[in-house]
Formats: sequence, structure tokens, C-alpha cells
Amino acid sequence: MALQGWRFFGVSATIIIYIGGVLFLSMNNIPGSHPKRTRIERFAEFSSFHSPRFPMPSRKMTIRWCRDLKYLNRELPNYTDYKAGDYYTALPSDASANLQLQGIAPSPMLTALASFPGSGNTWLRYLLQQATGILTGSIYKDYGLLKTGFPAENVCNSSVLLVKTHEWGSKAWAPFSKAILLVRDPEKAIIAEFNRQSGGHIGFASPDRYKRTKGKYWQQFVSNKLKGWELMNLSWARNFTGSIKVVFYDDLVQHTERELRRILEFLEFPVNEQLLRCALVRKEGIFRRKKRLLSFDPYTDAMRAELLARRRIVYGVLGRHD
Repeated sequence: MALQGWRFFGVSATIIIYIGGVLFLSMNNIPGSHPKRTRIERFAEFSSFHSPRFPMPSRKMTIRWCRDLKYLNRELPNYTDYKAGDYYTALPSDASANLQLQGIAPSPMLTALASFPGSGNTWLRYLLQQATGILTGSIYKDYGLLKTGFPAENVCNSSVLLVKTHEWGSKAWAPFSKAILLVRDPEKAIIAEFNRQSGGHIGFASPDRYKRTKGKYWQQFVSNKLKGWELMNLSWARNFTGSIKVVFYDDLVQHTERELRRILEFLEFPVNEQLLRCALVRKEGIFRRKKRLLSFDPYTDAMRAELLARRRIVYGVLGRHD
């Protein structure tokens, strides 16, 4: 009897554990059952990690700099806790309190490198670091970039040449007195961002990704990103009150030297001819994604019509009518 009792207890416990496990797994697979993660930035950069599906430059793909990189002013602290719109937290407590009490906006003499994701921001930062020997910063902290040529990631003060941002709105541009707005054709920028989200900074999205959920995922992605592309560029162009220089990605590719000279003039940074020549020789770098032709056109006729309409609006405001 005792033996039969223990057997019955063991079988019962096993059944209970099995049923409990099934219920637990089922509840965790219910859509919307997970707590939502807070998004800090509108276009948060992904943390990089080692995976064959998300290639990043390996240790063998080291960058050859024209000269050792340095800060403009090493005495300035690096405010690594800075987030978009939180400039006051990057000031000493007394200064921050005084500014807020007086209602005075800070004027840190910072230059923003603003762009929609996929517009060549990282490549332009690379070119400028080569041409000047000065580090560039970012409001984000991308560990992949931090380890492979951009040690001033998350540095947002005038110790760096300029600061990368994908944000827009009054809080986004509050820390900056000048801005470079890097603009790329939305057709190319959206695909570049789709590739980055699927394959990292230099990888590609697999063809199957475009056909996910019978193409609805890609269709929604294009719709959302096109709206973001228009809002981001128009917001900076129309509402930023500081000095602004618009740089078109296609011009940077086709006329790299001319555009770099104009950018350095805007930054009021003296041109070092030797460094500039070196930067042009090494202009490709390791963060410019190689071209890849798809065996199909990811854009439908309706998508292309919408892309063209939005492009005309934005380019018209920016003074480009070709």
C-alpha cells in the first residue's frame, strides 16, 4: 500500500508539473502579455553583438587613421549619461539650476550632425575624423562603433568636432548652435535602414525579410519610415534657429573633396591639405555598405509614387529641384 501510494504521488506530481509548464509557456506567448520596453530615443541605435547574421567589422578590419585621433579640448568632461533632450543634466548642478530658474536656453557652441537613419551619418563622421584628426561624438552609445573607430560615442560637448543625432524637435536641437543636415534620397535611406536593422552596419536584409507576412511588414516599414524621413528633415530645415548647412548624400559621394571643404568651412575648422588628401585616398573606410542588387524591386508602383511625392516636397523646401 505504501509503495502504491508513493507511485500515485509521483505520477500526480509529474502531471501537475507538466500542466503548469504548458500553461506558463502559453501565457508567455500571448501577444501583448509582455511589459513594453521604454524607448528613450526615436531612432535608438542597436547595441552591436557578435553574430553571423549581424556582421560587424572584425579585428582584422581595423581602420587606418591618417593621424592619431584626439579631442578638441581634453579638459572638458565627457558626459556619458547624456540623452536626447537632457542637456541640463550635462551641466554642473549650479549652472543647470541657474539656467532653468532664469529660463535661459544653454548655448554650448555644439554642432549637430543630424540625419535620418540610413543617410550616411557614420560615413561622414569617418571622413571628418580622417580629414581633421578630431573625434566626433554622438547622443547614442553604439558599442559596435565605440570599439571600431569612434571612441567618443556618447560624448556630447564641445570637446568633439560635432555630435551625431537622428532626433528632431525643440528638445533635440536645444543643445546645438549649428547643424549639418545630411539628406539622402528616401528610397535609398529606407532600404539602408532596413538593412541595418536586419544585418547590422555593413550587413544586408535577406530577400525573405521583404516578403515577411506576405509583404505587409515591409509595406508598413516603408510607410512609417517615409513619414519619419519627411518629418525629420523638414523639422530641422524649417524650425532650427541656429546656423544650418544642408549636405546631400549623393553630392558627398560624387564630389567628396568639394563637400568636405565646404563642411570644414562651415565648422570654421582649418583645412589641412595633407590630411584631406589622406582622407580622400581612404574615403571608403569600413562602415560604408557595399552595393548589392536584389533580384526583385522591393518597391511597388504605389510606394514609388509616394516616395517621389514626399521627396519633391522635402527637396523643394531644401532648395533642390532636380
